Amino acid sequence: MKRAFPILAALTAILLVYALYQALVVAPTERTMGDVQRIFYYHVPSAWTAFLLFFVNLVASVVYLVRRNPKADAVAVVTAEVGVVFCTVVLVTGPIWARPVWGIWWTWDVRLTSTLVLWLIYVSYLVLRRFSDSAQTPVLAAVLAIFGALDVPLVYFSIWFFRTQHPQPVIGGGGSIDPRMWHVLLINWLAFSCFAFLICWSRYRLESLRRDVEEAEALESLLDAPPGHDAKAKVAHGEAGFNRRPQ
Repeated sequence: MKRAFPILAALTAILLVYALYQALVVAPTERTMGDVQRIFYYHVPSAWTAFLLFFVNLVASVVYLVRRNPKADAVAVVTAEVGVVFCTVVLVTGPIWARPVWGIWWTWDVRLTSTLVLWLIYVSYLVLRRFSDSAQTPVLAAVLAIFGALDVPLVYFSIWFFRTQHPQPVIGGGGSIDPRMWHVLLINWLAFSCFAFLICWSRYRLESLRRDVEEAEALESLLDAPPGHDAKAKVAHGEAGFNRRPQ
């Protein structure tokens, strides 16, 4: 698997360059917004990629709650981190696009506000994982992740159910999009998804190494404990109290 990473990284880099060319050169210019509309090919794929990562985070969190599987917990942490990055891209590119089109940077409509709330929930998830040392932290984080995932459908369907400043959907909901634009959009989403996968893969390996170090430190501290603590017996019976390494 380690040998495959550089190959996939090179292919992803080529795909990202090709997607950039498609977005800036090949895609037709939108009639009313002009070239500023080309940010659409980064704004929308970033949102879709964030939603996909948050869905994986939801599944991993549920699996952890049911089975207490450390691998699932590691996947949940990784996908939440990368998902927040892509959600941040959405929140940054949105106002950049809105300013020349709407004349304002931000408005508190349902789509924008629910996206900000989604970002805040997962940032809170990461803060909890980073600064809490309680044994119940993974469980609390999993519950928070499930709560956060409930906001994803609200973000996605808000422009169907509510009257908002955000444009109505051009994909589904009676909307339409130029086939050439749709083609470029899918290419960019594929590129972003591959890039997200590589980041998650690399981050998962790092998370595994971190847990290895914590496990080794816990073993060392138990083995070096005073004789009266009967540390070796606890280790032999699996009572050390730390998670096993995710494979």
